[in-house]
Amino acid sequence: MPEYSLDICPVILSGGSGTRLWPLSRGLYPKQFMEFDGSTLFADTVRRVLDLPRCLPPLVICNQEHRFLAAGILQQFGLLGDAPDKAVQSGRAGIILEPAGRNTAPAVALAAFAAQVLGVMQPHVAQTPGSGQEKSSNFDPLLLVLPSDHRINPQAEFAKAVEQAAKAAESGLLVTFGVRPDKPETGYGYIIQGREILPGLSSIERFVEKPALEQAQALLQHGNCLWNSGMFMFRASVILAELQKFAPEIYAAAQAAWQNSRADLDFIRPDEAAFLSSPAISLDYAVMERTTEACVVPLAADWQDLGSWEAFDSLCAHDADGNSRVGDVLLLESSDCYMHSTSRLLAGIGLHGLVAVETPDAVLLMPKGRGQDVKLLLEELKKNDRSEASTHLKVHRPWGSYETLALGPRFQVKRIIVKPKAALSLQMHHHRAEHWVVVRGTAKVQLDDREEMITENTSIFVPLGTRHRLENPGRIELEMIEIQSGSYLGEDDIVRFEDNYGRG
Repeated sequence: MPEYSLDICPVILSGGSGTRLWPLSRGLYPKQFMEFDGSTLFADTVRRVLDLPRCLPPLVICNQEHRFLAAGILQQFGLLGDAPDKAVQSGRAGIILEPAGRNTAPAVALAAFAAQVLGVMQPHVAQTPGSGQEKSSNFDPLLLVLPSDHRINPQAEFAKAVEQAAKAAESGLLVTFGVRPDKPETGYGYIIQGREILPGLSSIERFVEKPALEQAQALLQHGNCLWNSGMFMFRASVILAELQKFAPEIYAAAQAAWQNSRADLDFIRPDEAAFLSSPAISLDYAVMERTTEACVVPLAADWQDLGSWEAFDSLCAHDADGNSRVGDVLLLESSDCYMHSTSRLLAGIGLHGLVAVETPDAVLLMPKGRGQDVKLLLEELKKNDRSEASTHLKVHRPWGSYETLALGPRFQVKRIIVKPKAALSLQMHHHRAEHWVVVRGTAKVQLDDREEMITENTSIFVPLGTRHRLENPGRIELEMIEIQSGSYLGEDDIVRFEDNYGRG
């Protein structure tokens, strides 16, 4: 791992919900945390900045529901908590929890205020508001703002573009990264380049919002335009000055939210009322389209904003008929299809230009070219209060996960996985009893005032109204089958008395 010279503070924006990638991406488990090819987009983003030679540990901006997903990945990199298995500890990352999504301008403003305080003098020392260790306000790092759902290869080209951007940002410019288009894409915004400021660095003539197909084709023929990647670099003080000038409501809201923030375990919680008073505006609208100090650096790399199923299709190998397959898929007499299965055989015959995505509880079918409209389906699911909008059958928790295997009147069967040394909260239920069967590992169970150790192929009964806690004292994952029975089986029938993760 490179040595840090404390010049660049990466800011990873992870507040998105990936609505166009439903049904794999859900509200509580969005695309940046889903595994693809053995990794996640969020982890790839963290790895990308750790491989740069001039970086502080990152600041992550995410929402309340995703905090443990982000923390778990950062911990794997040795950026949170104790990491005795890591040869090098690069310092502690900061996780700032947005009370609600307000688009990128308020998130970046919050990060800029935070970076001036959390930029550590010693990478191994964590600093939080009110700790008495805050760095003086004249610490002014370069912010490298990155969405958490991009794929960029190779790393060397990304690093080269960052170095170019850093030189411009050090002089007070606000830099965005552009990608040379190779097709008329209607899902991206565009940047029209102006005059050359420095070699490889241009002013910005104008921004173009996501265009219709005819306009996208004209922009491609224009030859002097770039896709707007949504990545930025600037000094913290510079972006704050521009926000104060062009978007004073955002500046004031973020400043108040940061000044009244509080530490909570590994997280920093800005003041909710102050942050929610901010307008919900993108950084492009708030500043980049209005400032005279904006410029663009072309990114000469394979860049993909994985925001639609068509984008995933472009990553896959295709057969002679233009079909791409993920998972257990059988296709006959079909062409130009993207077929994605996660849990069972997905079969088709005589299909053309179709996208099909299967999960255990939902299947999406649509013609290619309608990927931007998946969010309309999601809006309908939310309107009808369908759980498929927000959760999978498998639900991730800070202690592990649970997965619904069967559900019927007055009963539910779940598969529970508890991480080594992790524990569920001390809790009770008003409406259900539970029967636990250990499949693998050892469980330490507390029932009211007594404790029992439950080993493989044994079970224990948790009566309704009993205070109980489940813990994995071992070194391997604990796997259990839970059978619930009762008049109400909702997840909100939990009364917590103690919790290691600060949940109420």
